Amino acid sequence: MSFAFPIVGFDLDGTLLDTSGDLAAAVNHALTSAGRATLPVDRIRPMIGGGARHMLAQGMAATGGCTEAELDVLQARLLGFYEANIAAETRPFPGCLDALDVLAARGTTLAVVTNKYERLARIILDALGLSERFVTIIGGDTLGPGRGKPKPDLIELMVERCGGGRAAFVGDSIYDVQAAQAAGLPVVACSFGFLQQPVESLGADAVIDGFADLIPALERLA
Repeated sequence: MSFAFPIVGFDLDGTLLDTSGDLAAAVNHALTSAGRATLPVDRIRPMIGGGARHMLAQGMAATGGCTEAELDVLQARLLGFYEANIAAETRPFPGCLDALDVLAARGTTLAVVTNKYERLARIILDALGLSERFVTIIGGDTLGPGRGKPKPDLIELMVERCGGGRAAFVGDSIYDVQAAQAAGLPVVACSFGFLQQPVESLGADAVIDGFADLIPALERLA
């Protein structure tokens, strides 16, 4: 049975995957190398979503601040540590794989659009055996600097690479909601993600509390 949205795109961190443990470990590795105190996972979780540099800058700001030059050095340390430990704790959120199976069975083209570097997104999805589920994997650097979410560029590229047609997007942050809406797509927000603010304030077209709610939410939007 066909689905109302021929294309459904997903954010990665905080939407498909709970990457908070591994990202927090990488942030704390960078903080420790700079002589800073570490931060608990719950404090780092809301910093996720705007890319590695943005996340690290918030971590440094929370522990005393830093210059752009210092951030350059620490970002390289963070990324090196993260790549070496990229799937130590990371797992799909409960019900994620079942929802992807249902969409695929209905002929829906699936895609990932993340502000994570494309190379790292591919490494983590490969490590978890998930890459083949997606027609395209688009990262924050795929189109070059300054074109990540909340700009619509990556969402528009997703639709183009998936062959065009009606599409929806699923994410957990204001970056996801604004990017999808700027591209003219309906967007579903995940209340279980790495929220920086109450999920109701994101302005999404629908909110889900778990992946069991996703298909019904998309059907209502259609």
